[in-house]
Amino acid sequence: MKRILPWTVVTLAGLYFLVPLYAAFQFSLQMRRGEITLDAYRAVFQSDVFLNALGFSLTASVAAILFGAGLVVPTAWWVRLRLPRLRPVIEFISLLPLIIPSVVLVFGHIRMFGSSSWLPLTTSDLGTNFLLIAGYVVLSLPYMFRAVDNGLAAIDIRTLTEAAESLGASRLRVVLWVIFPNIRAAIVSGAFLTFSICLGEFAIASLLNRPAFGPYMVQLGQDRAYEPAALAIMSFALTWVLMALMQAFAHMKPGSGLFRKAVK
Repeated sequence: MKRILPWTVVTLAGLYFLVPLYAAFQFSLQMRRGEITLDAYRAVFQSDVFLNALGFSLTASVAAILFGAGLVVPTAWWVRLRLPRLRPVIEFISLLPLIIPSVVLVFGHIRMFGSSSWLPLTTSDLGTNFLLIAGYVVLSLPYMFRAVDNGLAAIDIRTLTEAAESLGASRLRVVLWVIFPNIRAAIVSGAFLTFSICLGEFAIASLLNRPAFGPYMVQLGQDRAYEPAALAIMSFALTWVLMALMQAFAHMKPGSGLFRKAVK
C-alpha cells in the first residue's frame, strides 16, 4: 500500500499533463479532414513571421539571461559576503515583480522613456528592444535571485573569496572564475525559468510593439485553428530540449575541456 499510493499520485499527475498534450497533438494532425498529416507544422515552418518571431524571442531571452545573471550573481554574492543585514531588503525588492503587474511596468517604461522624455528610447527599434529586455530581466528577477541565492547558500563563499583574494585575484576575477563556476547549476536553473517566462511573454512585447513569439502565438490563435495547436506542441518540445541542454551544461565539471569551450 505504501508503494501503490505514491505511484498512483505520480500516474494521475502525469495523465493530467500528458492527456491534454496528446489531445492537442492529435488535433494538430487533423488539418485535412479524415487524414493524419503534418500540414499544420509545415504551414508554421513555412511562415516567415514565425521564424522572425522565434528568432527575435530567442535573442531577447538570451540577452535577458545574460543581463539577469550579470546583475544578480555579483549582487547576491556581495550581499551575502559583506551586507548580510540587507538580505531581507534585497529579497523584498526581488519579489516586487510578482506584485506589480507587467502592464504597469511597461506603461512606466513608456512614460519614462517615451518620445517626450529626456531619454526617448521608444523612438528607435534598438531602444525599444532594450526596454523589452529590461522588462524581461525584471520579470525574471524573483526566480533568478532565488536560484542564485540558494546556490550561494550551498557553498562557502567567504572561504572561497578569501582564498582567491589571497592569491591575488581581484573581485571581478573572483566573481567570474570562482563564484560563477561553483553555482553554475543554480544559474542554469534561473536561466531556464527566465527563458520560460520570456518566450511566452505577451503584455510587454505587445505594448512595446515588438515582433516577439508571445504576440505571434496570440495573433495566430485568433486567425487559425490547427496551426496554434502545432505551435503549442513545438514550443513545448523546444522548451524540453533546451532544458535538457541546460541540465547537461550544469553537470559539466569546471575543469573539463567541454566546459571551457562552452564558457568561451
